[in-house]
Amino acid sequence: MLINIHCAKCIGIEAVPVEVEVNIAQGLGIHLVGLADAAVKESLLRTITALQSLDFRIPGKKIVINLAPADMHKKGSGYDLPIALGIIAASKQRELPLLDHFLIMGELGLDGTIKEIPGALPLAELAVKKGLRGCILPLRSAVEAVELSGVEIYGVRDLEDVLRILAGEETCEDLLAQNRLSLSGDDGVIGGKAETADDAMDFADIIGQEGAKRGIEIAASGGHNVLLIGSQGCGKSSLAKAMAGILPTMNLQESLQTSKVYSVAGKGNPAGGLMRKRPFRAPHYSASLAALLGGGSDTIMPGEISLAHNGIFFADEFCEAPKRALEALRGPMEDRKVVISRLKSKVEYPADFMLVAATNPCPCGYYGEDDRCTCTPSKRIAYISKLSGPILDRIDVQIFLRRVDPKRLVEWKKAESSAVIAARVLAAREIQRKRFEGEGIFCNAAMNNKHIEKYCPLSAESKQLLERIIDNMGLSARACTRIIKLARTIADMASAPDILPEHISEASAYRFLDKQNIFE
Repeated sequence: MLINIHCAKCIGIEAVPVEVEVNIAQGLGIHLVGLADAAVKESLLRTITALQSLDFRIPGKKIVINLAPADMHKKGSGYDLPIALGIIAASKQRELPLLDHFLIMGELGLDGTIKEIPGALPLAELAVKKGLRGCILPLRSAVEAVELSGVEIYGVRDLEDVLRILAGEETCEDLLAQNRLSLSGDDGVIGGKAETADDAMDFADIIGQEGAKRGIEIAASGGHNVLLIGSQGCGKSSLAKAMAGILPTMNLQESLQTSKVYSVAGKGNPAGGLMRKRPFRAPHYSASLAALLGGGSDTIMPGEISLAHNGIFFADEFCEAPKRALEALRGPMEDRKVVISRLKSKVEYPADFMLVAATNPCPCGYYGEDDRCTCTPSKRIAYISKLSGPILDRIDVQIFLRRVDPKRLVEWKKAESSAVIAARVLAAREIQRKRFEGEGIFCNAAMNNKHIEKYCPLSAESKQLLERIIDNMGLSARACTRIIKLARTIADMASAPDILPEHISEASAYRFLDKQNIFE
């Protein structure tokens, strides 16, 4: 008897259909075909042991298990549950009339429990596209997809739960993931605690640095990249962490994209549902190229820049990072995606992140602090030259931080809070949301040349000023367009419908590294 079970495989953040076919005929042996990797081949022993522990018999006949399509590699342990159900249904040990109504994935324990798998959110999306009734997934995986509409998401703990659903004799509403989200298990409340904006540092606790705070607010309002340069202890890391607290929550489309990246990486929202808070990733500067961009010898996983999608990628000690890693950020910063190619596969992950980089101005770290710097001009230039022209071209807001006045540190007077700044950022983002409705982008930094032509017209006076700035500073075409984008953000913050000369002037002031011999 031939049995078909709907499954899937994740390629990037999208799921593609896979069918598990189980046939029992005359003969002997269990045969698994369909380009399965080691984890899938090992599933046979796990599955047989689990079935026997639950008093199911293994037919003494030839069992052929095919993973279709046969020309696509299948990886992971998520096919355990479909294979077990196929053997049960094909041997007629249970009647499962709803077996072809659901997309089913899960890893089996030896006692019949079902363990979580990555990629639950793309799997549920595929079930909606295929018009299936729903998904049956491990409980801790299923909670990631509870907010998807048009499909029933069942969260199961063991094989008996699955058999209850597929028998069709009960409604099984108690097994729906949204109904089980608040239930307690052996390891506590399902879902756990989600991250909140309260985890971020408050701007009120950062003394001084008003100019840097203004630059951070502008960058957050338009989604622009930021470079913070200053001596140790001047507040670079604090400002970067505080920036996470003034960003608005993600809209539905952004939330879905980011949640899919985390789902595929096995890092789905622990509280269940879609992620709402923008991610903040801060890898150490010694992180490998594969860790930053994504990769892997077996399964191509998203890297740190993809995990920062729609959020902040904080690169501390930027000039200490390997040159190869710095230059690898060029493409993703411009294209807002990363394509990872291997001999037999190519995977694309989104990477629309805000780069917030921090670095010392020189090897000793004291340049700009009176006469404390012991570095020669050549050493300073060599150190900051690790930031190549193409990288600096892509950074819209460049800020030099100086030491805070000791009197202000001692007085410890509270500054403007993150809540107040966040309200202004949200207002500017709301202007951009309405402007770009239907365009597929959400902030000024994502504009291409067509968007700039449409939404950033310049007056004759503004054009003349921009021409003088480009000529005096020797800016590239990319730097010119980024000044216009930044000026558009500054205008939005002032609720100005048009870009004025003062907006161009302030935007260009944030590109001080384009000036020659700045560190001599």
